[in-house]
Amino acid sequence: MTMKTHTVYAGKLAIGGGHPISVQTMCNTDTLNVEQSVAQCMALVREGAQMVRLTTQGPSQVIALAQIKEKLRLQGVDIPLVADVHFSASTAMEAARVADKVRINPGNFSRDRSRVNELLAELFGICRQHNTSLRIGVNHGSLPSHILETYGNSAQGMCQAALEYLSICRKMDFPHVVVSLKSSNTRIMVQANRLLAQKMEALRMDYPLHLGVTESGSDRQGRLKSAVGIITLLKEGIGDTFRVSLTEAPEAEIRFGKLFLPVTKDRSQPVSWDELIVSASYQWAPGLLDGTIDWQKLPMPFVKAPFASKEELTDFCMDLLQATRCVFTRPEYISCPGCGRTKFNLEETVRQVKKATSHLNGCTIAVMGCIVNGPGEMADAQYGYVGEGNGRVTLYKGKTPVMRGIPQNEAVERLLELIESQQK
Repeated sequence: MTMKTHTVYAGKLAIGGGHPISVQTMCNTDTLNVEQSVAQCMALVREGAQMVRLTTQGPSQVIALAQIKEKLRLQGVDIPLVADVHFSASTAMEAARVADKVRINPGNFSRDRSRVNELLAELFGICRQHNTSLRIGVNHGSLPSHILETYGNSAQGMCQAALEYLSICRKMDFPHVVVSLKSSNTRIMVQANRLLAQKMEALRMDYPLHLGVTESGSDRQGRLKSAVGIITLLKEGIGDTFRVSLTEAPEAEIRFGKLFLPVTKDRSQPVSWDELIVSASYQWAPGLLDGTIDWQKLPMPFVKAPFASKEELTDFCMDLLQATRCVFTRPEYISCPGCGRTKFNLEETVRQVKKATSHLNGCTIAVMGCIVNGPGEMADAQYGYVGEGNGRVTLYKGKTPVMRGIPQNEAVERLLELIESQQK
């Protein structure tokens, strides 16, 4: 299906309504470090970012966001800025006076479910006054408790959580909304977005969709997970804006994401690994995700590229099969891209974890920068490494914390000990 959506503006950027699909990212700077955040925004604009999100935990970050916006505008940069808000409806309201767009999560917008309508009505009013749009961002691992009780942690639950909020938006005549359903599990991400597109069409809703595979990780595995999920939906005409989420510098997210567009471009002659990832995702991902291609009958390698050996291409194919969740032959890593909430070197930590655990085939390990999405987004992980702040880490088995307050310089070794003790 090709999904028809209405236009929502974030600043001057038109999202949906047949406008070009936009590529966005998120700063990994501390929002309170205004100069550093401005510099990163400028670098992202030079890479081609069309929208930038910054973490906005509370009033001090809202003040800093206003300063960042002012400094960018004084330099002639009018890229839309998005406030990423969790756990605080009051912060969302303050951010709506400053940001071009505010992201809220139904899973943590308000702990008091009876006040959701009242709080949203107030938020909508502020957004109208300041020409601010919203993104209702549903994450697989942080669904509201009443959704989990009825639907479980599923694509259906994600869809229902979004529809509850979208129904309020329609009832209160607030159309300036983009919606996203994200998961680190590519099949659930694709299923949830397809289901939402179908439900919205049946309900005569036409809100634009933001696409992303959350906590997809780094390097080739991370790129493949993002590409197979996002590209599969773009090919079907679903999606108006997207973010490639990598545990790397946000500039890398933009460089890679720009390769996805235009959707109809010829991709038969890849000349780099990134182009091969995109080409293979366009050709093979939809069938592998849906099971219409029997991966066990595919010849190895089933992709071609002049710059790689047969052995390298075979290894690449195994990564693609893992990204589409057909077969797991190596460890699976879930890791967030980092943001202003992250208080340790996330990229380096992920490298250390990968080096220490590369022999644990079939094991799923999460490395998360903080507790906001950490325990929730580890929905598919067997083990987790989550930053507490102040140089400390909590280790998880599933969603259960089993070791708290571990010094960061000991945490990778302790994680390996935990996994090997459990496997024995």
